[in-house]
Amino acid sequence: MAVQWLLVCHGLATLLVVVSFLCGQWPIFNGTFIQRIHYFITFGAYDYFLRFVGVVFGSKGTDAILSVENFCCDRPNPILQVVYLAIIGATYYFIVQSTFGYIPGYYLSGIHRYTSLLAVGVGVVLFLLTSFSDPGTINAENFSKYLSAYPYDNIIYFEKECSTCRIPKPARSKHCSICDRCVARFDHHCGWMNNCIGERNTRFFMAFLLWHFLLCIYGTVAIGLVLAGQLKEIRVINILTVYYGIENSFRSLAPHVVQWLLGSYNTQLLLMVFLAIVSLLLAGFFSYHANLCITNTTTNETFKWEDYIQWQRKLNEAKASTAALKAGISGLNSEGKPQESKWKRFFRRSRLEDVEPVVKNNIYNKGFLHNLHEIIFPLSSRHSFSQGKSKAG
Repeated sequence: MAVQWLLVCHGLATLLVVVSFLCGQWPIFNGTFIQRIHYFITFGAYDYFLRFVGVVFGSKGTDAILSVENFCCDRPNPILQVVYLAIIGATYYFIVQSTFGYIPGYYLSGIHRYTSLLAVGVGVVLFLLTSFSDPGTINAENFSKYLSAYPYDNIIYFEKECSTCRIPKPARSKHCSICDRCVARFDHHCGWMNNCIGERNTRFFMAFLLWHFLLCIYGTVAIGLVLAGQLKEIRVINILTVYYGIENSFRSLAPHVVQWLLGSYNTQLLLMVFLAIVSLLLAGFFSYHANLCITNTTTNETFKWEDYIQWQRKLNEAKASTAALKAGISGLNSEGKPQESKWKRFFRRSRLEDVEPVVKNNIYNKGFLHNLHEIIFPLSSRHSFSQGKSKAG
């Protein structure tokens, strides 16, 4: 029994750490212990470790750690790619070892031995496509075509030159400091792919997220059906009700069934919980990026719009404050005018309430179907792009 509770506590602790690491920066967790755990995992622990190394080994030890950090975080490297392959390989291995012995079973046919391998193989292919495909690199030969494809909106994008590549910088592009290249319709640099996500490979990235979400759901349901089949074949419910006299109701049977599963199939349960948690995280990540795709926005542009809207809102508030101050001064200086009644002054709308709302005017959002078509068939892959006229030199 102690081992079973240990497994439950281990699963809950793993869930807490995973959620804190991936979601701790969300506004909903501000001021909570999840945000504090996220800070400790992402910044605090490393900071304490760096100080400890500095005290024990001096500046040489600190410099060594910083050089490792530079390799892992500021340069292209395959570390997370290897981690992904290790995770998916180890998970599939444990599923094969712990679950395939019960397939075919009461609810699953033997074909799932092969469809599961095919599903994992497709996931790896999508991973490789996203990792090694061109995200939309901008160079001296094609920058003029990208200038024509993506006009400047003069709100968050203005005509300027990339200070590193020394070429005109098309709208929606960004110079990735890790890959050291300009990428068209730049979304973000993905460490898991060791590649930028941009105009040409967003479709592969979205397919990767969707497929792995479905893959985790498939694994969770398949293992659940295997366990349900074992309950049916061994006639656990019948044994509990007939031989042990337990009432035939969900409330009475559930604790005993869970105890039996934890004792006999703890590996399968842990795998099922792990896959369910990962599927929820992938669902959230896919939904976020799907919303960006159907509104023709990128992660990079989301931050740009947040900065612009915040700056514009402060500017409008400053203008309203100035207007209110001028109105107050003019009211004090006015002579010979009848006094305004107290009730009228009380109910009069403050000029500070007349702040003009900031509207997000995304000129690249051309409707659901057009936006989706642009993701699936990138502009640079079309015949019209290669035949486009040069706009700037």
